[in-house]
Amino acid sequence: MTALKQFARLEATGLWRASPEDQRREVIVSLGEATLTLSDINGTALAHWSLGAVNRANGKEIPAIYHPDNAPGETLELAASESQMIEGVDRLLRAIDRRRPRPGKLRFLLTGGLFAALVAGAVFWLPGALERYAVTVVPPVKRTEIGGHLLRHIERVAGKPCASRDARGPLDRLSARLLEGGGRVVVLSGGARRSAHLPGRIVLLSRTVVEDYEDPDVAAGFVLSETVRARNTDPLAALLDHAGLVASLRLLTTGALPDSALAAYAEHLMAIEPDLPAPDALIAAFARAEIRSTPFAYALDITGERTLALIEADPRSGQDSRQVLSDADWVRLQGICGG
Repeated sequence: MTALKQFARLEATGLWRASPEDQRREVIVSLGEATLTLSDINGTALAHWSLGAVNRANGKEIPAIYHPDNAPGETLELAASESQMIEGVDRLLRAIDRRRPRPGKLRFLLTGGLFAALVAGAVFWLPGALERYAVTVVPPVKRTEIGGHLLRHIERVAGKPCASRDARGPLDRLSARLLEGGGRVVVLSGGARRSAHLPGRIVLLSRTVVEDYEDPDVAAGFVLSETVRARNTDPLAALLDHAGLVASLRLLTTGALPDSALAAYAEHLMAIEPDLPAPDALIAAFARAEIRSTPFAYALDITGERTLALIEADPRSGQDSRQVLSDADWVRLQGICGG
């Protein structure tokens, strides 16, 4: 029971009273492994106190007074001269007390653990959960509205959309040809990024994509690559991930995103150049659209080394694409920005 071997079988003289009505009497106190034994001067045992059920009644005051848990009227008094016995009993009582279960401490630990789990959930789980929920419940009309608002912020970074009158029809026909299920292609007058996609099935193309290449299959390739990206990464999810928890809450409660979040994401989107989607997914998109992938591959890398997979696996190899635009429409589209 006790690791304090130096106190094993200590003996001292004390004053014991069996009840408040009894007279105190002198006893011999023996400290054992797990008990205090109180005996008269003839060695006859008068009481056995289990150390696990002994309390000190007066703190650190001297003389020290002890009593059993269930009998506070029965007391043992040890004088200052019995300091070794007092030290031994007190140390044993402290050691026993440390080993006792503490329901309050357990409740504190459980409550603290629960609170920590809630905080961790709020920090790590809640933003993602809200984002996924928002992406699920936002209807197509609202997505298109958000995409339009985002496009207005992108104009400050990459210039206004080009919209010459003669090119509007060809641009609409290009969108209808390549975007299954609806959507529109927008040609920007500036910006370093050659293509991007926004919520609401809006695909952005840099004017260089339509002005610098004679083959419309190149522009078609950029549109198709963005449709593959949009299937892999929902553009609304990417926006909310960048905007953060507050923006997701704002969208769910008010149906709108803060202008500050849209402006920040517009700058971010136009500044990055994402990796090319997986070749297999791209090839499948070109095959569905019946368009050659080789012109797009050489537009990305004039040597063809980095895009060799798109060249070797071209689904229309040895034959032409199904027409993207007529020659007249393509010429008109190339002049969409007035250049």
